[in-house]
Amino acid sequence: MTALGTVFLQTKDFIYAAYIVAFALLIYGMTGLTGPKTAVRGNKIAAVGMAIAVVATLLREHEFSGSGTVWLILLGVVIGTAVGVPAALKVRMTAMPQMVALFNGVGGGAVALIAWIEFRHHFGGGYPLRVEIFELFGAIVGSISFWGSNIAFGKLQEILPSRPIKLPGRAQTVVNVGLFLVAVASAIVLSSGTHSQALFILGILVVSAILGNLVVLPIGGADMPVVISLLNAFTGLSAAATGVGLDNPVMIVAGMIVGASGTILTNLMAKAMNRSVPAIVAGGFGGEVSAPVSASSDGRSYRSTSAQDVAIQLAYARQVVVAPGYGMAVAQAQHAVRALEKALEAKGVIVKYAIHPVAGRMPGHMNVLLAEADVPYDLLREMDDINPEFPRTDVTLVIGANDVTNPAAESDPGSPIYGMPSLEVDRSAAVVVLKRSMASGFAGIDNPLFYDPKTSMLFGDAKASVTELTAEVQAL
Repeated sequence: MTALGTVFLQTKDFIYAAYIVAFALLIYGMTGLTGPKTAVRGNKIAAVGMAIAVVATLLREHEFSGSGTVWLILLGVVIGTAVGVPAALKVRMTAMPQMVALFNGVGGGAVALIAWIEFRHHFGGGYPLRVEIFELFGAIVGSISFWGSNIAFGKLQEILPSRPIKLPGRAQTVVNVGLFLVAVASAIVLSSGTHSQALFILGILVVSAILGNLVVLPIGGADMPVVISLLNAFTGLSAAATGVGLDNPVMIVAGMIVGASGTILTNLMAKAMNRSVPAIVAGGFGGEVSAPVSASSDGRSYRSTSAQDVAIQLAYARQVVVAPGYGMAVAQAQHAVRALEKALEAKGVIVKYAIHPVAGRMPGHMNVLLAEADVPYDLLREMDDINPEFPRTDVTLVIGANDVTNPAAESDPGSPIYGMPSLEVDRSAAVVVLKRSMASGFAGIDNPLFYDPKTSMLFGDAKASVTELTAEVQAL
């Protein structure tokens, strides 16, 4: 009876049925990611689906070269769990973009290694052309994603300069196109089966690795949210292609979901910046760190304020809008901001949050931070919804947001960010900016908002400043 049960579990029909259940749970779990209240449950459901997919794959024992292969897979699962779980538990929210970039890169690297191993197993022929094409696509795109994600990680972690690093003139584009053509040509030669497969598959991986580095290095820090979502799409598409090569339905479905969602997100992020994806890949602005600007340097002046004065402004306002940015993430001030929001609401003040699509250093960064602090989802307003509210806003509190609140995006044709939709905070009756200093943001661009007569600068650590503001508001 046990033997019959084992045979049944290893039948193709049962395994494919398990795959269907697995990717159904993956899809259903992703639907929960549309809101912070259901995101945790959605992640858990998707994790169960992935676990089922892993077990179903292990049941395909007849496809492995020996029983030792199964134990190697299980060893990989154990090592991956031992590394991944502690990393996910210990990572700070400020480092979440780096972790996303790194983990995404690992997926692309895994696809590239699978392609290399598959070709090693099929040296000398016997590999259907249809399968070869998909495996070669996975090798090229997976390798680009892996190495490009590593560069994105280095820029976000500030191991590498966040400024664009590229060759002069059009040389960068020429080199990138040349490397891509070499990778494709090598893939064509490899699929013909007339040359050394070992040499050409390694050549493809090496050339794609160089291309991945050279594609992301010229992209500035201000474009990193778009780059992360683009590389995520690359990883998904390469995984789907590998799934076709391995005849694995879960890899095909999951890869296509990731690839499609990453592509849609990349397009949305690019539109939010009013820039095309090719323009971003060609090398964007960002990362030039400029020195603090003072009144004596160019004749402009800014107005400093105190927590006591800002508290009075906030407590007697009708509507207050909070515009968060990466500075809030660095200071871990989201819980303090939530406490200030509650203190203001207790005094009858309407509080809303202005969320720019590219605020922070990864897609949805501000939403994740504020959800962690249990900020009600209905208080979060996307850029298009909140901009009409600013003329009716008494005070806008800008917390560590530089580039997404820069009015030069609307008014200065000479600015690198001209044309990028921004939060129109300068249309508020009063603006209070919480910053450590007058230094520029991640894009390295000066912000005229700081010198607007109705703008006050509250200097200091954002968390400490917001905590002091809350105490002052409650004391009034």
